Amino acid sequence: MPSGLPEEKAGPPDGALPRQAGETLGQQPLGFYIHVPFCAVRCGYCDFNTYTAAELGNRPGASRAGYAASVIAEIKLARRVLGDVDLLVDTVFFGGGTPTLLAPAALTSIVTALREEFGLAAGAEITTEANPDSVSAIDLEALRAGGVNRISFGMQSAVPTVLRVLDRTHDPLRVPQVVEEARHAGFDQVSLDLIYGTPGESLSDWCFSLEAAVALEPDHLSAYALIVEEGTALSRQVRGGAVPSPDDDDLADKYELADGVLSAAGLEWYEVSNWARHESARCRHNLGYWTGHDWWGAGPGAHSHVGGVRWWNVKHPVTYADRLAADESPAAGREELGEDTRRVERVLLETRLATGLPIDVLDDPGRAALSGLVDEGLVEALPDTVRLTQRGRLLADAVVRALLA
Repeated sequence: MPSGLPEEKAGPPDGALPRQAGETLGQQPLGFYIHVPFCAVRCGYCDFNTYTAAELGNRPGASRAGYAASVIAEIKLARRVLGDVDLLVDTVFFGGGTPTLLAPAALTSIVTALREEFGLAAGAEITTEANPDSVSAIDLEALRAGGVNRISFGMQSAVPTVLRVLDRTHDPLRVPQVVEEARHAGFDQVSLDLIYGTPGESLSDWCFSLEAAVALEPDHLSAYALIVEEGTALSRQVRGGAVPSPDDDDLADKYELADGVLSAAGLEWYEVSNWARHESARCRHNLGYWTGHDWWGAGPGAHSHVGGVRWWNVKHPVTYADRLAADESPAAGREELGEDTRRVERVLLETRLATGLPIDVLDDPGRAALSGLVDEGLVEALPDTVRLTQRGRLLADAVVRALLA
């Protein structure tokens, strides 16, 4: 696998992009990711850029009440940086953190700003993540009325003991209630997120969670293996021997069980960790990441990619707000991606998709590796694409390493 990395640079204070980044603007969909860094409780397994109210205190710029104004300032900056090219926003994704710790009016004001600055494409997908206990029926109705049409609930598990290990605060019985409330509010798409491999979770626990999830008839479901991220409370527990590290064989068994249960329920995999009831229920925003579209990430620590230029914002909400209040870009650094880096990233990401990776993206060593991967039952080599088998999905990282050798 090529080891060279793109050179990291500091961007200019006004956020201006290199000329070549704008040459392909408008040729593919544009997405906006809105990072909301606030959480009521910090989960022990999470390494995202998030903060509790106790950590932020009352420092200027750290207030949830003023957060939407900072994001809207970055949206206006984005409009200036991207120039006068006619760009409609195809997808919007509020992630976090817990976006719904902000008032619905704050979230929908951001949607309004995107509509006013860029315009929203017909049928734009507008998603927010939410914890089951972070929204009420009234909140859901307000979000839907304000343009949000897709919601992803962090269910994680239906087993109380598993939720406690994950530091999740909701009652599992709240999940069916909140899904019903979302349907009643008129959400076009409802997604559920699950995590498997939590210390102490049995195979029967995982089966119970899967069956509880499919009983709610979600349009979309994500199932992620628990990863012990360095620097988290969970990693310290594992290192100290308080809890066991996730076991690879256990994770494989749980993935296979998930694929079987979800397939039987009419959900088809379209990315290694994601299943949808039909093609229109696939998360278009995430597909934009996986297929190299342009997106602008607004918020502390958010990453962006436009025309082969990638950049990331300062992490702390106070620094982020201060930069924008001074009419400066909140970007902390950026890199320009060369052709080989972009090709490598296509292999890394598109190999994970059910649609497969076009074989012509591979170099000669990658093509030479295909026959061995087929013989091992890890991929199907179709006339123009390479596609993972179920066994290949379990070993996707190894497949990618072989294709990039």
